[in-house]
Formats: sequence, C-alpha cells, structure tokens
Amino acid sequence: MRRLLRGMFRLLFGDPSDEGSEIVIGEVLNLIFLTLAWLMLWPLGRTALLIRLAWGYAVLWLVILITYALINRIQRFFRVDADSHFDAYVLSNLSHSIFLLAGWSAFAALAVRDSVGVAPAWVAVILYVVGFLSSYVAFIVLSSFYIGSIYKLLNLTVALVSFVVFAVWPAAGRVLYGWFFGLF
Repeated sequence: MRRLLRGMFRLLFGDPSDEGSEIVIGEVLNLIFLTLAWLMLWPLGRTALLIRLAWGYAVLWLVILITYALINRIQRFFRVDADSHFDAYVLSNLSHSIFLLAGWSAFAALAVRDSVGVAPAWVAVILYVVGFLSSYVAFIVLSSFYIGSIYKLLNLTVALVSFVVFAVWPAAGRVLYGWFFGLF
C-alpha cells in the first residue's frame, strides 16, 4: 500500500524521498485506515469508538509535530546529529517515538475496552483487531518522521506489543498515560 501511494505521489508531485512526502503518505494511510475502520464499526453500531480514534489521531499528529520540532531544536542547540553524536541522536529519537507509540497503544487499548462493554465475543474480537491495527497505523504515522530501519524495527515491536500489554493490563495504561488522556 505504501509503495502504491509513493508511486502515485511521484506521479503527482515528483520525488517522494523527502520527509514531507513521507508525512503526506502517513496522513493518507491514516485516513484510509479510518475509512476502513468506519466500514467495520458502523454496522456494529460502534461509531463512538471510531470518533474517539479519529480524535486521538488528531491529537497524536499534533503532539508528534510539536514534540518532533522541539526535539530537533534541542538536538541542534546541543549540536547532536547523526554524524557527530550518533548514539545520543538515535537514543533521543527512539525515546521520543517509543514514548508516543506506547502512549497511543495505551489510548487505543483503553478506548477499545470502553467500547466493548457487554458486546458479544465476536464483536469484542473485531474491536480489538481494530485497536491493534490502529497501533500499527500509529507506527506508520511515526515512521513518516523517523524513517531509519532501527526506528522502524523497534517502533513496530513497541507499538504492537504494548497494545497487547495494555489490552490485557489496562491499569498500566491508565497509570502511565492517564494524566495525558485526562487533558482531552
């Protein structure tokens, strides 16, 4: 899917290798996921979960843009880059992306848990699959900012494993990220 979007982007706007095009591709994939999730959740009467996920993605994009810009400023101030201080550069980027992905997974797991209620088991399975896939989409969104393979490998693992952990143990998600969810 990403390759198809990159090809379409190349036809419309030129070379998709720059960071801006990766962000546009991330936005498009995010919208495609929300559309497909709507098609799955609407017949089940669970559009409230979709609205909550859409609002969550809006907040996620805003938080990513602000914190990414802030981290870049801090890295430039301390002259930390991939050439001179590779370890500090990669660790600061990884800590940022891992924190955000774990936060998204906690949000998604708690949103799904709230939406399940007393639903039949097959509906609960579909809702948890949507939540799990939303963590994958959050990984894609963050991968449009951090495009290195080390980021992608660790971030994918964190996004998917943390969703499972927070789905099984929702109290941990509330303890770690509840303060932030309370803001919205």
